[in-house]
Amino acid sequence: MVAAGVLISGSGSNLQAIVDRIAAGRLDCTVRLVISNRPEAAGLARAAQAGLPSQVIDHRDFATRDAFDLALVAALRAAQVDLVVLAGFDRLITPTFVHAFPQRIMNIHPGLLPAFKGLHAQQQAFEYGVKIAGATVHFVDPELDHGPIIVQGAIPVAPDDTAATLQQRILGVEHEIYPLAIQLFAEGRLAIVGRRVLIQGPRPTLPPPIVHW
Repeated sequence: MVAAGVLISGSGSNLQAIVDRIAAGRLDCTVRLVISNRPEAAGLARAAQAGLPSQVIDHRDFATRDAFDLALVAALRAAQVDLVVLAGFDRLITPTFVHAFPQRIMNIHPGLLPAFKGLHAQQQAFEYGVKIAGATVHFVDPELDHGPIIVQGAIPVAPDDTAATLQQRILGVEHEIYPLAIQLFAEGRLAIVGRRVLIQGPRPTLPPPIVHW
């Protein structure tokens, strides 16, 4: 059982996916604390409905990024979390934060890294004309969208997709692969070797390859 702290800034749909997977008995995780840097974040209501402790730490109350990150670190350490889960958290974290939880911070990115880093990855992919899109769960290092990749999930881009429909379909991928990555961590099955994350033990059967014209 892994004790997680979840950081959100918006709707908290990935938080909900984690909560639902725990409730279904398919994720060996307990959410010790939900933190939002935005008091208006809808995800706080999801946390309350699930009975999860939550806290608002508004980044606008701090003079520097380091000061804000130190406040986050203090709250997460007080909650005694093993793993930090960034779930739609819209602030760039500093090396101060990364070094406080080495190889214990995960992020979900709505793109197939290393392609389309940064904001609006779904829009970037759509405008580029890709035939396959998806999402990536990775460990966090001091560089943006750069840390070792844990799990990726992909979908074909349909001819009638728009940027908005593609975003929603990628979100469905996120909701599947983020709980999976957390479960692998909880089972102690992730080994980082250089840039590669090796999954130890049995793996699920892979789906057939996607070929999309």
